[in-house]
Order: sequence, then C-alpha cells, then structure tokens
Amino acid sequence: MNSMISLIFITIGIIFNLLGCIGIIRLPDTYNRLQASTKAVTLGCCSILIGVVFHFGLSDAGTKAIIAIPILFFGSTVAAHALIRGTYHFGIKLGDKSVKDDYKDAIK
Repeated sequence: MNSMISLIFITIGIIFNLLGCIGIIRLPDTYNRLQASTKAVTLGCCSILIGVVFHFGLSDAGTKAIIAIPILFFGSTVAAHALIRGTYHFGIKLGDKSVKDDYKDAIK
C-alpha cells in the first residue's frame, strides 16, 4: 500500500515539474516564467519528497526528505520573491498582455 501511495505522489510531482518546464518555455514574460518555475519546484519536488517519505519510511532517506521539504518550500518562495523584486528594480518590463502592475505602487 505504501508503495502505491509513494508512486502516486512521485507521479504527481513529475507532472508538476513537467508542467513547470512547459510554463517556462511558453509563458510570455520573465515574471510569469519565474512563477511557473517556483510552482514546479515547490509543488513538484515537495510531492516527490513526500513520495520518498512514504516509500522509505523513517529511515535515513525518509528523514532527509522530511527535513528537505520545509527548506525547499520556504527557500524557493523567498528566492522567487527576491528574483522578481530584483528583476523589477533592474527595469525588466511586464509582458504586453499584462493588465495590472500591483508592484509599481508598493515600491517607491
């Protein structure tokens, strides 16, 4: 049963990573691409690590996966925010189809 649960989580993680890669290629501007890559890392890799925990249990690999999940979750979101903020300060414009710039009023 644990093998089936781990396979489901790993498959979900692979699908999220695949969709994130497609988003990096297909999305129009830097900000959307950064969002796609952050979603892929956060949801995809964390799902794979949860699958590792179910597969290996609380052995060395499972314990390392449990430790890696919050580090990866918080680290990738903070890094994406810093990258987007730096990109905005550097002067990279939003895409042509962007409707609203919420960040313009927040930064002075």
